[in-house]
Order: sequence, then structure tokens, then C-alpha cells
Amino acid sequence: MTILVTGAGGQLGYTVSSTLESLHRVVALGRGELDLVRSAAVLDVVHDLEPDAIINCAAYTNVDGAEDDPVTAFNVNAFAVRTLAHAARDVDATLVHYSTDFVFDGEADTPYTEEDSTNPQSAYAMSKLLGEWFAQDARSYILRVESLFGGGRADTQGSSVDQMADAILAGRTVHAFSDRTVSPSYACDVAAATASLLTHTPAPGVYHCVGSGMGTWVDVAEQLARCLGRSTEIVPVSVASRSYRAARPKFCALSNAKLTRSGIEMPAWMDALRRYAATRVG
Repeated sequence: MTILVTGAGGQLGYTVSSTLESLHRVVALGRGELDLVRSAAVLDVVHDLEPDAIINCAAYTNVDGAEDDPVTAFNVNAFAVRTLAHAARDVDATLVHYSTDFVFDGEADTPYTEEDSTNPQSAYAMSKLLGEWFAQDARSYILRVESLFGGGRADTQGSSVDQMADAILAGRTVHAFSDRTVSPSYACDVAAATASLLTHTPAPGVYHCVGSGMGTWVDVAEQLARCLGRSTEIVPVSVASRSYRAARPKFCALSNAKLTRSGIEMPAWMDALRRYAATRVG
């Protein structure tokens, strides 16, 4: 199978490419090699390569920045996806595209399923939801991930969990939200699930690709410190105490039961933290 990975220079793109290259022929292109906003260039690359699958790891992820620059957010997160979907359809390729928990408003009290209504609360969230809709123009798997961490190269690990690990290992105080509930996604587990989807080909559609279970960010910080074998001060804070330009959903745990029913089991997020911690202190 020939697979085109776009956004390959980022944390998820690097991990996905590294995971798949032992199984398939992988053409991994970063933004410098293929700018997805340049639709003509994207179509040329896809038509020349004729891949069996396109995995789009590119994204504009500056949640607050999107409030000031929605044009860039929508160009990357939505309209570039439309181009990829059309290109995939032209060559009969499967499209894998990653989305986010931010498409929900965070007002729930049980983990969101793929059937729950979306209600984006920011420009970033709206751009990602529109990208989901455009991805469905092709035969596609839309994988919602959240609080992505680990994987990648050292210079691409900039997520909240990665920053917490840096602080814990340095003996610094960690401030963590006590009122945001998440189901973190380990990049290595997301890459493995992606490989399984392409192998087993369940029904196309939206899937929640997150670690099993849920916890507040305080829970995540405490578990991470235990896994790293370090003692550090963890200070609970509220979302309201931060001056964000864009709204953050407070309860954004996702159910991965649909993915499980398709034959792909996602490990518990606490187990993922244990494996991730081993890469930081091993």
C-alpha cells in the first residue's frame, strides 16, 4: 500500500509516518514540501503519486490565535481538507483526517459519542468541524483526538502533557485545571489505531480515537508525576482563572466505544502515561 502523509513534520505526523513505514510505502511530506493551502500543488502531488491512502496530520492548532486569524485557521483546517478529499476521490484513495474534542461545547456530564450533537464555541473549533464535513466528500476515517501527547521528535513535543512532564522532571510547580475533564490521546496509540483502520477497513465515518477513561487535568498531572517517579507540587486552577481568547470546553471526555466495536481497542490513558513516562526517564 502506498500512503501519503501530509503534515509529516509535526508531532502526530512524525509518529504516524514512523509507525507505518515498516508496513507500507510511505511518502511523508511536511509543510515545506507540500503546503496544503496551495490546492493546485496538492492535486498535482496526489494525482502523480496515486496513493491508496492519504493521512492528513496537518492542522492549525493555535486555539486563541484562530480568534485573531480565522482565515488561516479555516484555510488549513477546513478548505485544505476539502482539497484533499477531492484529490482522494479522484484517485480512489482512503482519506484519514484528525479532528478534535473542541467540536463539542463541553456542557455534557458523560463522555461524548460520535452520535452526539456538535456545538463548536470558537473559530478554531468551527474550522475543525467544517474540516470534518469536507473530509466526508471522500471515503474517509475522521478520528477525533484530544489532549494529544508524546510521540514525535523532541522538538515537536509541545503539548500540555509534554510541558507538564518537563516541569515535573525539572522540579517545577505544575498548575493543572481541576474543572476540565479529558480523555488524553497518546500519539503512539493514535498511530497504531490508524494503521489498524487501514488494515481492517471498518465502515468509514467519525471515530473517537482517545485513551480509555477520563480524568481532570489534576488527575493527569498526579498520575504523570507517579509514572515519572517524581514528587512535585501540583496546584489546581480553574479555567476562569485564565484569560483565554477562545472558549475551552470544560467536560470533553470522549467515548471510544465505537472504535472498540470496530475491533480496535484503545489502551487506558493511565497506561499510556506510564508508557510515555518510560520514554522520558528511560
